[in-house]
Amino acid sequence: MKCKTLHKKIIFFLEGELPKEEMEQVKLHLSECNDCAAFAEEMKKTFAILQSEKSLAVNPFFYTRLKARIENRAAKQNEILKNPVWARILQPAFFSVLLIAGIYTGIKIGQPAVNKTELIVYSEQEMIPYLNEMENETIEGFLLQ
Repeated sequence: MKCKTLHKKIIFFLEGELPKEEMEQVKLHLSECNDCAAFAEEMKKTFAILQSEKSLAVNPFFYTRLKARIENRAAKQNEILKNPVWARILQPAFFSVLLIAGIYTGIKIGQPAVNKTELIVYSEQEMIPYLNEMENETIEGFLLQ
């Protein structure tokens, strides 16, 4: 077996996933080739490190600390909303806007309505001389013409 072929199969060999024939060929090559044997030992050590890192011990206080952090974060958010500084700023601003709206509404309600009857009377007085020519001329005279 060539070294390149062994390097491709070494992972499967270490995990024991090769067929029996190939396992025997890899063992034979490892016993003959010192470089490949050293490579296989390094791979074994690497796999051992990976296996030890996979199975980390669970910290029994992890959930408790996580829950406390979440509660602290929620408490800080509620504190920001209940903070008197916000009340000192928002409450006067709200009442100022409300006061301005009330003053504007009062001004609009208090303005006198335009008296349309005065306009109508004025326009009638201007137009009457042109419409009522009967005062200048009698009906008989108008009909005779």
